[in-house]
Amino acid sequence: MKLQLEGRLWHHQDFLRFWFGDTVSQFTAQVTGLALPTVAILLLGASPFEMGILGTLQLLAFPTLGLFVGVWADRYRRRPIMIIANLGRMAILGSIPIASTTGLLSMNLLYVVAVITGVCTVFFDVSYQSYLPVLIDKADLVEGNSKLQLSASVGQVGGQALAGFLVDLVGAARAIAVDAGGFLTSALALLSIKKQEPKPQSTTDPNFFNEMKDGARVVLGSRILRNIAGCTATSNLGSSIFFVVFLIFAYRDLHLSPSLMGVIFSIGSAGVLFGAWVAGPTSKKLGLGRSIALSSMGNIGLLIVPLALYFSPIVILAVGQVVAGALTAIYNINQVSLRQAITPDRLQGRMNATMRTIVWGTIPLGSFLGGVLGGSIGIISTIILGAVISILAVLWILPSPVMGLDSIPEQTQAS
Repeated sequence: MKLQLEGRLWHHQDFLRFWFGDTVSQFTAQVTGLALPTVAILLLGASPFEMGILGTLQLLAFPTLGLFVGVWADRYRRRPIMIIANLGRMAILGSIPIASTTGLLSMNLLYVVAVITGVCTVFFDVSYQSYLPVLIDKADLVEGNSKLQLSASVGQVGGQALAGFLVDLVGAARAIAVDAGGFLTSALALLSIKKQEPKPQSTTDPNFFNEMKDGARVVLGSRILRNIAGCTATSNLGSSIFFVVFLIFAYRDLHLSPSLMGVIFSIGSAGVLFGAWVAGPTSKKLGLGRSIALSSMGNIGLLIVPLALYFSPIVILAVGQVVAGALTAIYNINQVSLRQAITPDRLQGRMNATMRTIVWGTIPLGSFLGGVLGGSIGIISTIILGAVISILAVLWILPSPVMGLDSIPEQTQAS
């Protein structure tokens, strides 16, 4: 399989600005991804239940606000929404290192930061996925999503190692300041884009709730989008059950340090990088539908994690992350490109918001269940259960029209 580095988007200046800002924020976001739960576990002594609450609050905004935000993203230009959301995340994350130096750090503060960051992330992410089809041509969507996934992958590879060492060097709370700077950089990059975003088409129905129903209708009325939503939601449910107790397992049972966990996550992220690199060629070789089906079982790699109690934990955890990361990257690139291609632009925001409401809506539930199960049936049993649930997500794809697709359809769906 030949890896292709060429592509038209290397000469698309506005996309390159967009990609640069995204790469920086993806890189620095890894610091918070490791530092925030580390603050809770190692500094504040959080229990599995408290970790479940923290994980729930981080993504609670998606099922509660996602549909509303989707209408906003279709009524208004998406780039200003993303800029404001990044500035909001910069400000709220900056409160953690300040609280650390003033002695005000607490779980209650982490809960507040989780909620506000989650709200800003909803606005950014719905607008982000809806903005790409406006910025670049439809024929370039797979290339564009592949490059964005590559930036996320590179950010994970380098950012997670940096996160671990920063946490050990300056402390988990102070390390989060790096992420605040990353969101500022991303906002400035978005401001530098020269292409004027067209004004969204005026709606014939000014009723806000009717527009929300349009988003639900375009997803639930399509067997392709409906089954992709079910698959991703099931995978996210299982993985969120798994990850809410994963760092507790690593820190307390395996006695690994934050810097070692950063290295492990970075090694594992090489799999995400590889998956992002080969997503396009894989879909061409296997066919889009089969590629999505096989890669939807990506979290099979998480099943080996309990073996870290008996064998080299660094090797076991890294291998599990590599396998899961590679397949998940292939799945995400291909299914997101498919969703964008078959949805009319005027419905992109509402489609993405509905999809995010469904597929991210299971993450708070999974985090809460993971916290409860971790304290009742044990950490290891919770890890295994989460991995198995995630793997079963493929059952949504096998009977669906997705399996019959060889490539991205050229026509949008009727709406």
